[in-house]
Amino acid sequence: MTQTVMKIDDLHLSFPVSRSLLDVVQRKPGKSVNALNGVSLELKHGETLGVVGESGCGKSTLARCIVRLYAPTSGRIHFEDQDIFDAEAKRDRSYNRRVQMMFQDPYSSLNPRMSTGDILAEALRVHQMRPEADIAPRVAELLGLVRLPQDAAEKLPHEFSGGQRQRIAIARALAVEPEVLIADELVSALDVSVQAQVVNLLLELQERLQLTILFVAHDLRLVRHVSNRVAVIYLGRIVEIGDSETLFSAPSHPYSQALLSAAPSLDPDDKGAAIQLEGELPSPLNVPPGCPFHVRCRHVTAQCRTVVPALRTLEGRGEVACHHAEEINQHA
Repeated sequence: MTQTVMKIDDLHLSFPVSRSLLDVVQRKPGKSVNALNGVSLELKHGETLGVVGESGCGKSTLARCIVRLYAPTSGRIHFEDQDIFDAEAKRDRSYNRRVQMMFQDPYSSLNPRMSTGDILAEALRVHQMRPEADIAPRVAELLGLVRLPQDAAEKLPHEFSGGQRQRIAIARALAVEPEVLIADELVSALDVSVQAQVVNLLLELQERLQLTILFVAHDLRLVRHVSNRVAVIYLGRIVEIGDSETLFSAPSHPYSQALLSAAPSLDPDDKGAAIQLEGELPSPLNVPPGCPFHVRCRHVTAQCRTVVPALRTLEGRGEVACHHAEEINQHA
């Protein structure tokens, strides 16, 4: 059995919304954006777990919780059987080294006044990864690892293309020899041809360095290409998770079916049959009771409107949070 590296259990996160002066005068209660509403999943050693969903569904919020940029309202994240938000775990800086995040826009996370060599050397020094005498050779090694020329060490971030800057971001993450990489929309700002180069490089590095990757993206074709398993998120809750090929070829949840049916096909003869969802995406300020998808679902029943479906195993598939998954897929 593949070892579980990280376990996320019933994670909730709400952001309070600032009240206007009129709200204060009228004594209206404060509101909160419910970004995560009970996310539970496990990350296995050496796998790539794709996370997909509409914009605003909570994908990036989940990624930021994992690297402790956000503290959850409730729930736990265990890394090697220790809650990463425990006081003792917060004092242990080794977690910051072992779990690294890469962002959509590398330019905003790279110091524009530092050369590439200095950026990589800083990461090595802060985490005491090498003696001072070995830092320069290690910087050269990292540049070779992400296929950048050695003279890149002397250049500033603005002198590189978007794809090259993303390679620098990958090199910086790898400098501290992490075990888990969190890729948040890693290539969504790049041209398609450059996307392929960066993603293929990441997959090669994963195999070579035995990395575990959480890959957050909205491009479904890309997620299918890179992921071993896929989790589908809707309104801050996982509605389906399973093996990538199984989920993409035969999705079980009505939302997954609609999401995948709308994805463009590479087959020119595939005219598609996109499933039209009813209604609009509810606001995270006011998540519907029961199944959060019931206001847009074609298969809604009275049970869906009042009872939150648990994530459960569907025989021959993965896990799905739907009261009527068996009946829906019987007629699919």
